[in-house]
Amino acid sequence: MSELEEIIAGLPMGDIAAKLGVDETTARGAVDKALPALLAGMGANATDPAGAASLEEAVAQHDPKLVQGGVNLGDVDEGDGEKIVRNVFGGNTDQVVNALQTKSGGGLGAVVVKLLPILAPIVLSFLAGKFQNKQQTREGQTDTGTGGGGIGDILGGMLGGGAAGAGGSRDGGSPSGGLGDVLGGLFGAGAADGSGKSGGGLGDILGGLLGGGKR
Repeated sequence: MSELEEIIAGLPMGDIAAKLGVDETTARGAVDKALPALLAGMGANATDPAGAASLEEAVAQHDPKLVQGGVNLGDVDEGDGEKIVRNVFGGNTDQVVNALQTKSGGGLGAVVVKLLPILAPIVLSFLAGKFQNKQQTREGQTDTGTGGGGIGDILGGMLGGGAAGAGGSRDGGSPSGGLGDVLGGLFGAGAADGSGKSGGGLGDILGGLLGGGKR
């Protein structure tokens, strides 16, 4: 099971659907679009040292217990989620939502707007668990090698194991790439159409976050 599937498996989809005022199929479709975009936005921010430090600080403030044994929607702080979404996407939030709506064929924009603040604390709690496990593993090793910060590495692994590690991901041959494959589908009209730049699409927006270095 990929990390993406692991997060989704712990979501109370029926409760989320009721909260959003849609059926479970629509809720799941929105999750399938919003969750990879949220992780990719966090990954883009983590490539900048200041962004990575800010993200690690945010992760440290979230309890992994939120996602252990399945999420109780009543424990999710949506006010916190709104702050996280603003920090991740900044002024690009509307553009991200519009790009997701375009990719989905329309109709999910309003759902995604309400969904992102629900998913954001869940993602940070999931990352908190991964980060704690990574730290514990490193403490038990004498050969620590490189990769001090950790969060960037964890997100890099979730976003396709790192481009270098999964050279075949463009071929679609690596099923274990999970999230990387999903992101490829979201980003890439370009992957299917052969156009290296999907004008104004989700890939460009998150690429702008990546290149612009968010604060």
